[in-house]
Amino acid sequence: MSRFRFAAGITIGASLFVLACSSQTGSPTAPSASADLQGLSLPGSYSPSSATSAAQPPFNLQAILRGDGFGLVKFRQQKDPTKNILNLDVWVRDLLPNTSYSLQRAVDTTLDGVCTGTDWITLGQGLTAQSIDTDDAGTGRAALWRNLSSIAAGRAFDIQFRVIRTGTTNVALQSDCYRFVVRD
Repeated sequence: MSRFRFAAGITIGASLFVLACSSQTGSPTAPSASADLQGLSLPGSYSPSSATSAAQPPFNLQAILRGDGFGLVKFRQQKDPTKNILNLDVWVRDLLPNTSYSLQRAVDTTLDGVCTGTDWITLGQGLTAQSIDTDDAGTGRAALWRNLSSIAAGRAFDIQFRVIRTGTTNVALQSDCYRFVVRD
C-alpha cells in the first residue's frame, strides 16, 4: 500500500508542477510566468561576438531580481523617431513591509557578459529618482522611465540592476548581468 501512495504522490506532484508551469493565468499582484517571453534576455543568451546594431535586439529584457525577496524589471524601449524613452516597470515582493526601496543600474561597455560596472545610478521618472514603496505584505510596484535619446542608436551595454533600501547602500535584491542595445 505504501508503494501505491508513494507512486500516486509522485504522479500528482508532477501533474501539479506541469499544470502550474503551463498556466496562462496570473495573480493581479504578480507578473505572469509566461509574460512577454519575446523580449526576455537571459544572461549569456546574446553572444558578445554577435554583431550589434540599432536594428538587432536585445532592445528589451526582463531582469529577474533575487536576494532578500524577489523582483522583476520589465525593461522596454519605445520605438519613436523623436525620442528614445526606456520604460522600467518594477515589481518586488517579500521585502520589508511599508518600506521605501530604490532601483539602481550599473552598465559595463566591455561586452563579455560579466557586469563589472560600479556606476550605480538610481532610476526614477527621467532624471528624478522615485522610490518603490512596499505595502503591508512587502510587495511594491513602480513605473519608472529614462530618456536614452542622447545615447547613439546601436550602442550595446552589459547591465545589472539592484534594489536598495532608500537612503542606504543595503542591497535587498540584485540581478544577473544582461545585454541590451539602444534602439534606433
